[in-house]
Amino acid sequence: GITSIALVIWLARRMDVVDHESHPVHLTWSVFSYIPWLILEIIKANLDVAKRVISGGSSIDPAVLEVKSTQKTELGQVIFANSITLTPGTTTMRIDDDTLLVHTVAREVGEDLLKGDMDRRVTRMEGHD
Repeated sequence: GITSIALVIWLARRMDVVDHESHPVHLTWSVFSYIPWLILEIIKANLDVAKRVISGGSSIDPAVLEVKSTQKTELGQVIFANSITLTPGTTTMRIDDDTLLVHTVAREVGEDLLKGDMDRRVTRMEGHD
């Protein structure tokens, strides 16, 4: 098995089909700090959405916001957009250049996103911060 994997990697490198985007090796170590943070954010957002559903009324105030991204690559933007969508209460609807159109369950959820913590973490993981 190991020999087969090594042969495929060697062939792929010789054929010059492995690049920074198709196989993001540069993200490998930084992912280990980003994933636990994202999981915690998903848990907190789950609790927030559950509280809003139970409370009902004005606690649910949908909004559509434009969120700026600082990622330099398409891969970074996709990671950022997917991270937003994985977090309950938010959905990335579109990516245009450095702007993401995001639907949120409530305006204050979007305001937290606009503060830019997730954006900075993805950009740092991408290696361009």
